[in-house]
Amino acid sequence: MSHHFKETPENAITQSGIARVIPCKELDVGDPIKWMSLALRDAMRAPGLTLFYGVLFAVIPWFIMYLVEMTGWHLVILPAIVCFMLVGPFLAAGLYDISWEMEKGHKPTLRHSLRAMRRNAFNEWGFAILLMVMMIFWLRVASLIHALYPPYIENDLESLLPFLMLGTMVGAGFTLAMLFVTAFTQPILMERKVDLATAVLTSVNAVWLNKVPMLIWGAIIFSAVAIGFVTGFIGFIVLMPIIGYASWHAYIDAIETKRERKYE
Repeated sequence: MSHHFKETPENAITQSGIARVIPCKELDVGDPIKWMSLALRDAMRAPGLTLFYGVLFAVIPWFIMYLVEMTGWHLVILPAIVCFMLVGPFLAAGLYDISWEMEKGHKPTLRHSLRAMRRNAFNEWGFAILLMVMMIFWLRVASLIHALYPPYIENDLESLLPFLMLGTMVGAGFTLAMLFVTAFTQPILMERKVDLATAVLTSVNAVWLNKVPMLIWGAIIFSAVAIGFVTGFIGFIVLMPIIGYASWHAYIDAIETKRERKYE
């Protein structure tokens, strides 16, 4: 067995009592770049499917922004970004399936990838509800910050700065929590018949034990989302499928399996 493996006792969460934790492997700082290059290769091998999911990723936030324009409530933008990051894992399930199919030497199909979400349906729904609760909590916090904000000051940058800083700090903390919870939960649920608590705790444990590589990975995801927003969501068409494929390769690298994986 390679030096890459961590033994089970080093788990941050050992006997939690509510679920078992699948052991994780030790990641290298350069691994996120490797995942991105593998993802790029997957995208080249399935250009049509990649484009299909990419367009979906671009249309959803465009629709959110359209609603913002219609209602004129611009403070919805930051929560909308987080909401979009919550929707992401569901679309990503289809992308994981494409990478997984290619890893097995199969030709990926749209039908097969769309059915991927049903593979562990009960726990997938549980995950959706968990994300929804987190999203509602974030929206409540965002509206609470908004409520604390005095209505009578000018809408210039100087007067908005404390409010924006508070919102950004809360948002950053929330996004970090999301990284821990969502990093590996979805691919674990999709590939293995495990319960939601096992998947979430395994994800938290793997991120905690690989803080530096996972923070780099989180920064890559955040940058991709930021580029997508700056380019009016056009960037999402290319970037989001690549992030999806890379997440699958991250999962393969991070979570221990009974037999070694091979990249073709």
